Amino acid sequence: MGESSLSVSAHSIRVPELTVDGDTLVFTITSQKVNSDKGVCVFRTFEDFEWLQQSLFDQEDVPGLQGIIFPPLPGKPLPSSQPQAQAKALKQLGCLALEDDWKSYCRALEIYLQQVASHTTLSKNKALEGLLTNSEAPGKQRVQKGIFSRLSQAMGDMRKENHKDVDDFFQNERSNNLNMTGYSKAASEKFLEVVLTEQRLAVACGHLSTSLHLNASQEGAEAANFSKICMKLSEVIDAAKRNVEKVAENDVSTLGFGLEMDYRGHEAKREMLLRRTSKLVELEAAVKNAERAKPNKKTIMDEVKKVIEKDFGKISSVAKEEIERFNAARVHLLRTALVDWCEKQLKTAKEDYELFSKQLEACEQLHCD
Repeated sequence: MGESSLSVSAHSIRVPELTVDGDTLVFTITSQKVNSDKGVCVFRTFEDFEWLQQSLFDQEDVPGLQGIIFPPLPGKPLPSSQPQAQAKALKQLGCLALEDDWKSYCRALEIYLQQVASHTTLSKNKALEGLLTNSEAPGKQRVQKGIFSRLSQAMGDMRKENHKDVDDFFQNERSNNLNMTGYSKAASEKFLEVVLTEQRLAVACGHLSTSLHLNASQEGAEAANFSKICMKLSEVIDAAKRNVEKVAENDVSTLGFGLEMDYRGHEAKREMLLRRTSKLVELEAAVKNAERAKPNKKTIMDEVKKVIEKDFGKISSVAKEEIERFNAARVHLLRTALVDWCEKQLKTAKEDYELFSKQLEACEQLHCD
């Protein structure tokens, strides 16, 4: 790729909202020009993001490309009220699919673009510049699948995951990644169950509050006191409902988001490690072929081995740098999610303490009356 840098700053990239155009979700992307106050605003569909991801893979002239941990692009959103579609969206997107305004999903796309734009190699891809700055949607200019197809094929060969590595560093990384991917997936799924339970509890509180309110509408002097009690209980249960809704909302936007992104990051790292292992298997086969080659083919097979050996060395070198960068970014993201989760839940707890204290005072007054 060329030496020209991205015309917008990576940290300024935002995906603040989306709009619905028929069956299509259109994402707003804003950014700011480098060393300038001039802003840029474009509108993109999910297919445009897919086009960018494909373009990042399709760079045959980039040495060590297979050693890069590509920022994970979340799956395609499924905006539908059908229960079947909702279940599919939850399975594919986890907490990213829980908000009606898709705010967490927009944040995931925002982080994706920021990670690509801040990457020393991926940021040089012209497709990124086009997606962020061109008024015309670049996704219509589909590229042919080159190295992307080969990388995808490598993903499908699960048997290579158990292939013994020649480097203890990568053997340990593969073992640790296998464990961490499983743990992060389990944590994300369990936390999603917690949030869904909170949402169901809020709905149940809403139904109970409504039922109590309807009972309070009964007429007659004898029912007056009962009606007052029902009204007050309805207010208390409604306050509890809003509390649970707020807690669930905090869970989704902080720790739920962080756990989902953490799992996707481990998956991206796993894919890179598998690509490198596939290249290792290819190198070992080339070494054997060179050793068994007949004299008239010996020179050619040795050259093939040298080319693959050079590629493998570059991939391994890039991969070590990527792992160091990934580990630092992962810790920062998860720590930020945990801190935000604690701060928001503490704030919600303080607000609810004040609210329920007032409700308790009102109930005591009602009893005195």
